[in-house]
Amino acid sequence: MTTSFKNHPTNSRHTSRRTFLKQSSTIIAGAALSGAIARSAHAAGDETIKVALVGCGARGTGAAAQALKTKGPVKLHAMADIFDDRLQSSLANLTKGQKSDYDREAHAGFSAQVDVPPERRFVGFDAYKKAIDSDVDVVILTTTQHFRPEHYEYAVRQGKHVFMEKPLAVDAPGVRRILAANEQAKKKDLKVGVGLMSRHNAKYQETIRRIHDGAIGEIDFMRCYWNVGFLRDTPPRSADQTEMYYQLRHPYHFLWLSGDYYVDALIHAIDACLWATGGHPVDAQGVGGRQFRLDNQHGDAYDHHFVEYTFEDGCKMFAQTRQISGCWNNYSAHTHGSKGAADIIKGRIEGANKWRFRGRFANPYQVEHDVLFDAVRNNKPHNETEYSAISTMTAIMGRMASYSGKMIRWEDALNSKVSLSPEKYALDAVPPVVAGKDGLYPVAMPGITKVL
Repeated sequence: MTTSFKNHPTNSRHTSRRTFLKQSSTIIAGAALSGAIARSAHAAGDETIKVALVGCGARGTGAAAQALKTKGPVKLHAMADIFDDRLQSSLANLTKGQKSDYDREAHAGFSAQVDVPPERRFVGFDAYKKAIDSDVDVVILTTTQHFRPEHYEYAVRQGKHVFMEKPLAVDAPGVRRILAANEQAKKKDLKVGVGLMSRHNAKYQETIRRIHDGAIGEIDFMRCYWNVGFLRDTPPRSADQTEMYYQLRHPYHFLWLSGDYYVDALIHAIDACLWATGGHPVDAQGVGGRQFRLDNQHGDAYDHHFVEYTFEDGCKMFAQTRQISGCWNNYSAHTHGSKGAADIIKGRIEGANKWRFRGRFANPYQVEHDVLFDAVRNNKPHNETEYSAISTMTAIMGRMASYSGKMIRWEDALNSKVSLSPEKYALDAVPPVVAGKDGLYPVAMPGITKVL
């Protein structure tokens, strides 16, 4: 369900989605992609949709299962991953059944819908091209987000409908690539879903609708949090592992692969606030750092951030994330207005128009696929890329602020030439960051680190 900011009551108060697209138009001009036009064979709703899965980790496996549970005949036709063992594990789970973090109930397996013989199982850095080229209709892009722009570009060039996980990039050059590719996706009428699944949660939708209808009045400020314990373990690199191999196996601890946990996870709460208010902030400043360097917490990402965003009219958004055990945990997104306040995650409004969501809602991970595949079958407009790019860039700008210690302005952030990409993609290549002789990875230093 794509939500436009066009008719939001707050649109006149903040820099709007239209302004974002106008600002980015000069960036993406001339970046047109040529290639195939989207297949439209499924307009009648009675043909099998063939799917390629690119990125076979837990999220990719869950997304493939949800795609296979949509209405109408669907088959998993091709799979791709950098690592064969991860592909084989995903294939076994999809065939035999599993319970995942993204399904409320274990699925019984999809043996009848999984048609991925050895010749359509692709491994390596270029595996995504082979899977996308395997006569499929929909591509699921669920690798770590560093690779999202390149994979989306290729899928659009080949005329494929896409589901891609959030965030859409780890740096500003990646966001610009996503925007350029999406201009071509719109021209080809490709259907595109993005894994900001809360947009498909009925509780969130009703809360946001009430905010837009004025239940809390004019929004004065917003707060969003994603505070949790330590991230998953990262054991020390063994002697038989290259640095690139090691980092690809533990992407969430490395900036160039994940964008930092601030971008990777807090984007959900940031997106909820941006959905409520419309548009994007005009600048950001913040603090952050790396408090712990434990044996099981290698990498160069920060473990805490606090960022203050300012919108065009002076409205503020305060964003906080922390990954330190033994502390206060919180995942929430709040809007405060002249007539009350809303807790978007819990579906509550306090103040003059007190309200609490008491309805039932379907698993949003499933709903986002139901909506996408319905759009593919029945040729309905569906493209969630633009608001997802705004939320991605907002998160990246916040990370820029905490890493640099500087006041970062939107236009400067969006136009940043700082790329997090390695010079070469190979398991024996040198990644953008390597450990020192002490085994520790260098982290960003406010006042020194360059982000623009």
